[in-house]
Amino acid sequence: MFIYKDVNNGDIYECKLKGDKWDKPVALPKTINSKFHESSVSLSPDGRTMYFISDKEGSVGGRDIWVSTLDKKGKWGKAINLKDLNTIYDEESIFMHPDGKTLYFSSQGHKTMGGFDIFKSTFENGKWGEPVNLGYPINTPEDDLFFTIAASGMHAYMMSDTRKNGFGDRDLYMVTFILEKPVLTNSEDNLIAWRTEPVSETVIESTLAVNTASLTLLKGRVLDEATKQPVEASIILTDLTKNEELATFTSNSATGKYLVSLPSGKNYGIAVKADGYLFHSENFDIPNAAAYQEIEKDIYLKKVEVGKEIVLKNIFFDFNKSTLRPESKNELENLVQLMKENPTLKIEISGHTDNVGSAAYNKTLSQARAKAVVDYLIAAGISSDRMTSVGYGFDKPIASNDTDEGRQLNRRTEFKITSK
Repeated sequence: MFIYKDVNNGDIYECKLKGDKWDKPVALPKTINSKFHESSVSLSPDGRTMYFISDKEGSVGGRDIWVSTLDKKGKWGKAINLKDLNTIYDEESIFMHPDGKTLYFSSQGHKTMGGFDIFKSTFENGKWGEPVNLGYPINTPEDDLFFTIAASGMHAYMMSDTRKNGFGDRDLYMVTFILEKPVLTNSEDNLIAWRTEPVSETVIESTLAVNTASLTLLKGRVLDEATKQPVEASIILTDLTKNEELATFTSNSATGKYLVSLPSGKNYGIAVKADGYLFHSENFDIPNAAAYQEIEKDIYLKKVEVGKEIVLKNIFFDFNKSTLRPESKNELENLVQLMKENPTLKIEISGHTDNVGSAAYNKTLSQARAKAVVDYLIAAGISSDRMTSVGYGFDKPIASNDTDEGRQLNRRTEFKITSK
């Protein structure tokens, strides 16, 4: 969690949740904080890029939007002024959309209706696009700030000055997107009201050019398979198509809880790792047109012990062939890492198929696929005498072969520890 104090120098602080308690806030390094005023921070979905507001030296005008990225050592690099978005006036209250390329911010410059207006800009082809004013009823002649879109893409939140339906100086509002039209509501009880039926004096409808692209939220707990106790684990998110690591999350040490956001339009691989455990993998292919959804999945990690086996869910082959697809690379490298970290470990790699085709054909295909995995490990420096490959064909199904879903589960590659 990042916080900032809007007094004196207004530095930004980071506060980490350890178990069920928050650590003491720690000021960000001098690459971010300065003797000037820093405030309003937003992270990219992968946590590697930070956008923040500062009036430090090098600003175009007053308070500007700045950006810093994490280096290979996990340190925040020198901040860069986003000159394409900044004006000679003040910019404030930034929010990076979960799509990782759309930035919302408030500005007194550009083409405003008065005071601070909310704008958006999209990063495409290596540059930021011309800021677009969200227009009325989001913006007014007064100050409109802190526009934030919820993960569902169905709501946004904002702060606005002296609207007719307000209760004071600056109020909080919720925008509900219905058929591309927003509804603004304000409640005296909780500041923000979740309304399903509009109230005439608090409703304004219009068509807005906002990005309501949805997310898939993956959440659950990471637990020890045997004890069911929480495990603090690293959750590594990769783009399988690009073989690119996107982000690393950590499950809570006290509860095992984790939360991973998956923007639409990617084929994701997830590897869950913890010391003393076998890694666990998952695969989520989220199409561009996917609606907002929440997936709850508890992950049970197995100790590195003889007899333990796991399904390698992110190993893929060409149809009816034993050729490893490029998307398999990250999973294979996880297996290489496991073998190198446990130099006495011996394993069996097994191939399995569904029941389509003859028994002989499926045995041959599954054997060839298991051997392809072993060959990759040998090429990566793992001794051949530590591994065996076996093709079981359709002899060991883990689901019914009567459905497409069951057959898909049965087409798999596994590894089992045979000696430690």
